[in-house]
Amino acid sequence: MNQIKTKLFEPVTIGAWDLKTRTAMAPMTRSFADDKTGVVNDLTVEYYRKRAQDGIGLIITEGVVISPRAKGNPGVPGLYTQEQINGWKKVTEAVHAESGTIIAQIWHVGRASHHEIAGGLPPQAPSPFAAEGKVSRFGKPFDIPEEMTETDIAEVVNQYAQAAKNAMEAGFDGVEIHGAHGYLIDQFNSDTSNKRTDRYGGDLKQRLTFMKEVLTAVIDTVGVDRTLIRFSALKIDQPSYMWEDPESAIQTFIEAFKETGVKMIHPSTMEFTKPIARGLTMHELVRRHWDGVIFGVGGLDAETAEDALKKGTIDVAAIGRPLIANPDYLARIKQDKKLVDYEAKKHLIQLV
Repeated sequence: MNQIKTKLFEPVTIGAWDLKTRTAMAPMTRSFADDKTGVVNDLTVEYYRKRAQDGIGLIITEGVVISPRAKGNPGVPGLYTQEQINGWKKVTEAVHAESGTIIAQIWHVGRASHHEIAGGLPPQAPSPFAAEGKVSRFGKPFDIPEEMTETDIAEVVNQYAQAAKNAMEAGFDGVEIHGAHGYLIDQFNSDTSNKRTDRYGGDLKQRLTFMKEVLTAVIDTVGVDRTLIRFSALKIDQPSYMWEDPESAIQTFIEAFKETGVKMIHPSTMEFTKPIARGLTMHELVRRHWDGVIFGVGGLDAETAEDALKKGTIDVAAIGRPLIANPDYLARIKQDKKLVDYEAKKHLIQLV
């Protein structure tokens, strides 16, 4: 093995998971499920099996929606019907047969949708303001969402908990809550999409109330050692968005995480090595205030991942697009073989 990558290939126990390496497969929307039923197919089974076979420590699935109304792209899978659960069982069984570990990323897109996708109903959101832009792989502008009532909020919190329960029935080893990128949880977190005046609105600390309720409900369902939360400043409809004071915002998020008892967090950025405040990157700022488990993501390659792991900035390195193009990513890194370049048009239409 190339000695420069010794940390990357180190086995580690994270939460309830005994991982073969300090690597994760980052969640990446593929839209290969049946569009009407949200059920995954045999190609999806093989897609995840190959990454487990390669030795990826933790596979985090593509976003899996928690209800029909949570859907924001054609062809995304669900985890709210028995048929969907049964479909995912084939995936988890294949991954476990390769001694792999896999968790489901449970997802509600909120206002980042259109009524033709979201079960004929308007999208749900904290406030009735449309996202900017168009629905990915659908092409129509985001709809004006319906402002959620407190009853709606309680129902969606229960849907997250039920999806987590369904994930365990499907054989997953845990869940990641998608709280990033301008989707529903992040819409509550953000001052640009949350204009509420009740207990779910206000300053950042107060806006994190919904996120904390979801986290608490999921932890109560599957356990803290099987729960991961992803968060970010980045938003799909505001790619240049950044908190006014990044370190203060991160501190506020971390205080909220500590309140719920969550132990594993997944800060998300597009550029892992880019400083965002005080000359520090997002993950360096998070590490300054958080001594629990950190998953790193954001255009990582083997060298930057190894360096961050050695420094202790992160505990697990999540790899994204290179894993789509290279099912044998880790084998290639070990052997110092050239990686296949990711090509969007090619790799969006092929399950390699």
